[in-house]
Formats: sequence, C-alpha cells, structure tokens
Amino acid sequence: MRLLTGIAALLGCFIALPAAAQTKPAVTQTKPEYTVAGRATPPLTTDTQNLLLLDLSTGGRVTIWLRPDVAPKMVERVKTLTRQHFYDGLLFHRVIDGFMAQGGDPKGDGTGGSPLPDLPAEFNYLPHVRGAVSAARSDKEDSANSQFFIVFQPRLALDKKYTVFGRVIDGMQYVDAIERGEPPANPSRIVHAYIAADNPPAYAAGPMVAPPTALGPPVTLPGTGDAALPKLAPKAKTAPRRK
Repeated sequence: MRLLTGIAALLGCFIALPAAAQTKPAVTQTKPEYTVAGRATPPLTTDTQNLLLLDLSTGGRVTIWLRPDVAPKMVERVKTLTRQHFYDGLLFHRVIDGFMAQGGDPKGDGTGGSPLPDLPAEFNYLPHVRGAVSAARSDKEDSANSQFFIVFQPRLALDKKYTVFGRVIDGMQYVDAIERGEPPANPSRIVHAYIAADNPPAYAAGPMVAPPTALGPPVTLPGTGDAALPKLAPKAKTAPRRK
C-alpha cells in the first residue's frame, strides 16, 4: 500500500510540471532598432503626407521620403514652399560629380532663398549616404531656407553638420542624370514639385514655370540653360553652401 502511495505521489509531480512551466512570464520581445529610446517614430514610406515628388527635366519623377521625426521645421518648410509652387522651374545650380546636386534657389546662383525666414539647424543622426536629401546653408548653422542637395555618393563628413530631412526612395536614376557643373552649362531643372497627398497628376515633361512668389508673376522658362547665370567663385568640394 505504501508502495502504491509513493508511485502515485511521484506521478503527480510529473503531471504538475507542465502546468508550472506555463506560469513563467513570457519573454518580452525587443524593440526594433528604429524605436530607440528618445527618438520619434518615422512616418511610413507609404505616408503620402510625407512624400515629396520632384518631376525633373531629366525624364522622370523622383520620390523623396520626408523625415519630420528628425527635421520637423525643414520638412514643414519644404511642404509649404512646394504647395506654393516655389520649386517649379528652379534649376540645379551646383552639381558635383560623385558628390551632390544642389538646387532650390530662385536666383539660380546659390545666393537666394524664399521670402520666409531662415531656419534653426536640425542636425540629426541620419547619414549623408547615397540618396540623402539635406538642407544647404551658409557658414552660419542657422541659415537653412529653401535650398537643398541630393547626395550622389556617401559623404559622411557632413553628418551632424547639415540637416538631413529626407531620402530618395524612387527615381534616383533621374537624379544621377542631372547635368554637372558649377554652374552647369545646360542645367537640369525641377519641372514641378508636389506633395503626394495632394493628388498630383502623372509625370509630364511640360513647360516649366517659375515660382509665383514675391519674386514676381509666373513666367515660362526655356528648357535650355541660362547663359546669363553669373560665374561662381571657386568653392571647396566638401560642403554645399548658400553664399
């Protein structure tokens, strides 16, 4: 009888083990890398409110994923100017092979900006890799306005010295085709700029129109280069600048 009682007790222990195992707390799943503590969550790459579309004279549409999580002021500025048609017709005035293409200047020589005030620096952790879109500025850190540059090849020396506010996620081949030069002899242009949420039309290489800003009424621009562009002084090949 004692033997049977002992066997029953032993079996009871084995039967109870799985139930006990179920009471252990579940392993907590680690957070994805992009949700590092202290960093805002970036928008989805499908969020049309944060997709900038640039129709270029080089033959197609470029899609830029905007990053308001790291550069909210610059992103808001670009959205505002885009919706004012500020960028329509502007040329890429400084394009260095193996480095970057710079545009967004209504004067076309690197000295201009929008009628809006300059912005404070929003230097962040995003690197200046291929396709990165960053705000051009003068020697003063808090001088970003309307000009920007798109990186051809990584230039990590610029990290945390310029405000990266987006990245090309489609159409980089049209950026690669931008005419080189400082300034280019036959500069490539932004035909139209749109925010994807505004239901823009499909790409069409139509006539380019200058921005309807304080600079004056819209005027149709030729598709060829401006011979009257002033020559720029020699510049270092390491940093996009506003004069």
